[in-house]
Amino acid sequence: MSDNRRIAVIDVGKTNAKVVVVDAMTGAEIAARSMANRVIQNGLYPHYDIEALWVFFVDTLTIFAQSPGFDAISVTAHGAAAALLGDNDLAMPVIDYEHVYPGEVRAAYAALRPDFAETRSPLLSGGLNVGAQIHYQKTQFPAEFSAAKTIVTYAQYWVWRLTGVAANEVTSIGCHTDLWNPQEGKYSSLVDTLELRPLMAPIRSAFDRIGDLREPLASQIGVVKAIPVHCGIHDSNASLLPHLISRTSPFSVVSTGTWVVSFAVGGRLDQLDPARDTLANVDAYGKAVPSARFMGGREFDLLTDGSALEPDADTLNRVIRNQFMILPSVVQGSGPYPTLQSICLNDGSRSATDLNAAASLYTALMTDTCLELIGASGTTIVEGPFSRNRTYLSALRSLTGREVIALPGTTGTSLGAALLAGAQYPLNITTQDVAPVSGTFDIYVQSWRDNLARK
Repeated sequence: MSDNRRIAVIDVGKTNAKVVVVDAMTGAEIAARSMANRVIQNGLYPHYDIEALWVFFVDTLTIFAQSPGFDAISVTAHGAAAALLGDNDLAMPVIDYEHVYPGEVRAAYAALRPDFAETRSPLLSGGLNVGAQIHYQKTQFPAEFSAAKTIVTYAQYWVWRLTGVAANEVTSIGCHTDLWNPQEGKYSSLVDTLELRPLMAPIRSAFDRIGDLREPLASQIGVVKAIPVHCGIHDSNASLLPHLISRTSPFSVVSTGTWVVSFAVGGRLDQLDPARDTLANVDAYGKAVPSARFMGGREFDLLTDGSALEPDADTLNRVIRNQFMILPSVVQGSGPYPTLQSICLNDGSRSATDLNAAASLYTALMTDTCLELIGASGTTIVEGPFSRNRTYLSALRSLTGREVIALPGTTGTSLGAALLAGAQYPLNITTQDVAPVSGTFDIYVQSWRDNLARK
């Protein structure tokens, strides 16, 4: 048991970043602040506004040090990012993983990256493979790259800013980076191909206490005692961790946000298809977990223009009856249908609630496809924004034919990161009962699949 009563979690998502304080005994969030995660378009390449994030984190920790207070810090961050450190600062900006490299650069990287059988990491678009990012930085900007002394994964970059200690961690280095061999639990051959081994920071457990909040930062924030900082974790794996602790295999976790990432605990690694964005993630204990992903949150926002108008039962039934449907992929380059161009069928009315219904059904159909690809079985637990989308949840319940548990009252990433510092998983967590979709949804599903087969 930890002596930490309250844990501050720095949670860096692709779209938004936040700081929350988690009550260690209940797992509840008792304070939170957030900001948009901005991409700067000038300079060497599009990159994250690291300094704006840092100012926000320090300001928020200063506020939270006064009330409600915190006894430890943990970090979670999105994957597909790494930081190249110089002597005292970044040697190069932290590249936006959506930046697309010139064709000749992509071709050169594709020719040298390891086979899927070694890394269980598919070749993805842009910089979604961290190996592709580093290859791009090294080959296109050799002078700047030569200043790099240490490479750290993204969550651990913020740990370095907090403590001055550089580390890497397996959930971050093992999330489709091409840099990790999950079967053998070691770096892949790409690390030596790119001559990176001398630069890679030591690998530490996500649970490790890396060090205390450094000075003069601690005094600036206003803490008067040692504040331990834990190593941190990849955000989707943070969502998975509470269930690894509290459940027995098999089960699935669907972590939703900008990305919808599905984990099949007890699934099969030998049926993964690199052409359909299935892969092995690595959990906090270093074990490979069959996974699949698509950019579901981004797609949903594009389809609905950010509208939060939810359909009532009559609207949903009308959309299903009229077979207003969306075929993939709204965002191309990843997901189970990476090369298909999205189209809408029978979209006569296109009211805001109709669009929400069709977008929710589309996201459920894509999630079900992902779960099938990774051999999912048992209960499906949904976390994040889609855990509050009743249409999505009911459709997923109908599609899988298995129990779906929605956890709308929790933020899986923040709770998972807090567990690293000694928080307890909530024993009396509120879940939402999910009923299947009524009516002629089975006909709608078959039509969606038939239309997809003809594309």
